[in-house]
Amino acid sequence: MGIFSYMEKYDYEQLVICQDKQSGLKAVIAIHDTTLGPALGGTRMWTYASEEDAIEDALRLARGMTYKNAAAGLNLGGGKTVIIGDPKKDKNEEMFRAFGRYIQGLNGRYITAEDVGTTVEDMDIIYQETNYVTGISPAFGSSGNPSPVTAYGVYKGMKAAVKAAFGSDSLAGKTVAVQGVGNVAYHLCKHLHHEGAKLIVTDLNKEAVKRVVEEFQAKAVEIDDIYSVECDIYAPCALGATLNDQTIPKLKAKVIAGAANNQLKESRHGDVLHAMGIIYAPDYVINAGGVINVADELEGYNRERALKKVEGVYDNIERVLSISERDGIPSYKAADRLAEERIARMRNSRSQFLQNEHHILTRRSRM
Repeated sequence: MGIFSYMEKYDYEQLVICQDKQSGLKAVIAIHDTTLGPALGGTRMWTYASEEDAIEDALRLARGMTYKNAAAGLNLGGGKTVIIGDPKKDKNEEMFRAFGRYIQGLNGRYITAEDVGTTVEDMDIIYQETNYVTGISPAFGSSGNPSPVTAYGVYKGMKAAVKAAFGSDSLAGKTVAVQGVGNVAYHLCKHLHHEGAKLIVTDLNKEAVKRVVEEFQAKAVEIDDIYSVECDIYAPCALGATLNDQTIPKLKAKVIAGAANNQLKESRHGDVLHAMGIIYAPDYVINAGGVINVADELEGYNRERALKKVEGVYDNIERVLSISERDGIPSYKAADRLAEERIARMRNSRSQFLQNEHHILTRRSRM
């Protein structure tokens, strides 16, 4: 499918190709939808096999951000950037300064942030050229490390999913199998432990596992054993696609709620979970705490206010599960419907406003 055909099919607004010969910058900025507000989405730096792969990734990720921001209740649209290059070898100050100038040229239609392959330090360099960047150093009034806030949102969303499955949102006494105990999952485990949950954990990083075992009395298991353990909740917090044909039949959990992105290997796996009666908290809804947090920077960051907004992940998961029950559809489809309905309402509202303005101007011209 050609680029314009793809953009038309999924209703993209803009694709910007950026090049700076001196610094080696080759970047793609994709803006999917700005119905709710400026497009917000991070900058990813990666070694793509081809330029076409980079463009496809930017487009795919931008559309995902539209749904994530809409479902989170943010007045922001979806966008994403990919920079072609090895983040370990190809970075330089000139590159990010040049990129910042391209962002500035979009005049606020797109706001960027940290993503895979980029850092807070990179965002600080971009900030020298444009104000349309979040996730910069706290010295500039930013929110700092997003992991604890993301974890807090996952914790709140997990409670909402548990309420749907068990009738109460209490996690005391519940057994949670946590796959991956990196930065976000560590803070999630802290919340779960404080509420009295029992933890079963695994990770390739044995030191990370040891830390959680010692601090939160977790039980450690091997990587492949995490799917089949006796538990109430399975929390995927590492790589994506862990919900697949091989793992789903092993699950004994009644709830799936975790921080990882792209948890379903294929969409049909969400249908399988629904048919099995497992409550699945869609990943881009439950892990939205990070984007909610950085979005608060646009108002002048206030941590107390940001955390209050992140608590809304609980309500968002409840809404998704309510739509799932109302329409008899899997929760991953319900999440999309939640986002699409919000965008449609705003489009209709704006359309009605413009029609009213037109009628007023027409009447005045006849007077």
